[in-house]
Amino acid sequence: MAKNRVEVIRKARKAHQLNIIRSLEHRLEVARAKGDESLIRQLEAEMKYFS
Repeated sequence: MAKNRVEVIRKARKAHQLNIIRSLEHRLEVARAKGDESLIRQLEAEMKYFS
């Protein structure tokens, strides 16, 4: 029972992290399209944190 719970938590964390990364990728794409260099640098730093 405890093993299943740990596995569920691990999978949820991984799914959450993937969702954050996808969101960051989209935000980075939009920032690049707008040419917002400050935001691009910030988002790239966030991407490094999650990678």
